Amino acid sequence: MIATLPEVKKFLQSSPVNMRIGGQWTAAANGKTIEVRDPGEGAVIAHVPDGGAADIDLAVRAAREAFRKSGWAEMPANDRAVLLHRLADLIDKHAGIIAQIESLDVGKPIAAAAGFDIPHAAQTLRYYADLSVHTRRREPIAVSGFDARTVRFPFGVCAFIFPWNFPFLLVGWGVAPALAAGNTVVIKPAEDTPLSTLYFCRLAEEAGLPPGVVNVVTGLGHTAGAALAGHAGINSMSFTGSPEVGRLIAESCGRNLVPVKLELGGKGAAVLFEDIDVPAAAQALAGAITLNTGQVCCTATRWMVQKSIFDKFVGAAIQELEKTPIGHGFEAGTKMGPLVSEKQRRRVLGYLERGAGSGAEFLLRGGAATVAGHENGFYVKPALLCGPADNVCAREEIFGPVAYVLPFGEEEEAIELVNRSRYGLANSVWSSDLARANRVAESLVAGNSWINAHNLFAHGIPYGGCNLSGLGGGVLGPETLLDYMRPQSVVRPLQ
Repeated sequence: MIATLPEVKKFLQSSPVNMRIGGQWTAAANGKTIEVRDPGEGAVIAHVPDGGAADIDLAVRAAREAFRKSGWAEMPANDRAVLLHRLADLIDKHAGIIAQIESLDVGKPIAAAAGFDIPHAAQTLRYYADLSVHTRRREPIAVSGFDARTVRFPFGVCAFIFPWNFPFLLVGWGVAPALAAGNTVVIKPAEDTPLSTLYFCRLAEEAGLPPGVVNVVTGLGHTAGAALAGHAGINSMSFTGSPEVGRLIAESCGRNLVPVKLELGGKGAAVLFEDIDVPAAAQALAGAITLNTGQVCCTATRWMVQKSIFDKFVGAAIQELEKTPIGHGFEAGTKMGPLVSEKQRRRVLGYLERGAGSGAEFLLRGGAATVAGHENGFYVKPALLCGPADNVCAREEIFGPVAYVLPFGEEEEAIELVNRSRYGLANSVWSSDLARANRVAESLVAGNSWINAHNLFAHGIPYGGCNLSGLGGGVLGPETLLDYMRPQSVVRPLQ
């Protein structure tokens, strides 16, 4: 086991690890707390406040006060960029600490958090900080008879509700453009994984962001989350999570006419043609469904494999999945950690039972796993199924290391199979024939189509979904910065 850093021990031993409102570390108004567990051990590692409507109201008021009086909104973009770069530098400096906190909180291997989640969050802050400096806030409008222009201003208070699968990464993806635009933020992290978000607040304070610019309220979704989505004092809402909860968030925001950005689930497909490098593709897709133990909304969980290579590909994929090292996130050789909670493990195992009960065949059984020395952790083994295209495991998002394989003949059949899904987040096409790969990629209905790879996230390329996978704009692209600024026209007649 990798040794827990002293700074991490000290952070976790706070009782509780308090939330951040208006520049102050505070307990919940009701005095209650929530247990936070290490999924790899099943043991309680910390307590955080069980915030509710009263705490959300305080946070929104603090954010509104900071927007009006702290100078953050009026600050020149380059001055804000300096502070955001400082925050990004602090994330890099403390990356080892954050990676351990994230691993203990989510269950993912430390190497995964340190190799992607933490540096990518820092890079996102830098990307939007720099973009904000070069974005024109005033644009002339060429129209006869008028002197006209569009001016862009920050909205005000931007609210965020984040899920538990990538807590630190998604905080970076979400709040970076909002802060760069001059807004203040209120964050409600998932109750299962609030710790790295609270540590983010410490770094924001150290970087010099004014009090009240970044506020975090920990609590349950149906209390704190619902109160935030329905608060009349927010100016923008961003939610990342399931379509079912996304509908509730949108309904709450609709009542107050608050613009909402929804980043929701997916049932991503990979279309594999017979001219691929079978071992390489099998290795890549096995890695995709075991990444973060399959708790990735955009990952490829439906594999459409051309019939002529079906058996060969399935055999290679099973070989890759069977040799995936499963263990605690602090074990150096771990490639796949536990699921985030016992509730999530029951969900995944329940889907496997339902899939088999409705006609699916197990190519690789999967199921519950036991890891020596960590018997109380929430572990599962990867599973591979095949069968009818309308099977529940082929239709619904499972959020675990489970893939469903379907054979196809010609490309039209593959396109039809992919586009049956009500989701629309991300798919990939695998072929050495780039003309075909591009043609098929453009035919798949989704926010993202990748070629000969899956799970690609580059700054400057928009990432978002359609249909059940989201609305209101995506993340990571230049348009996202404009999503957090309201346009206002200024017009003067010339005659």
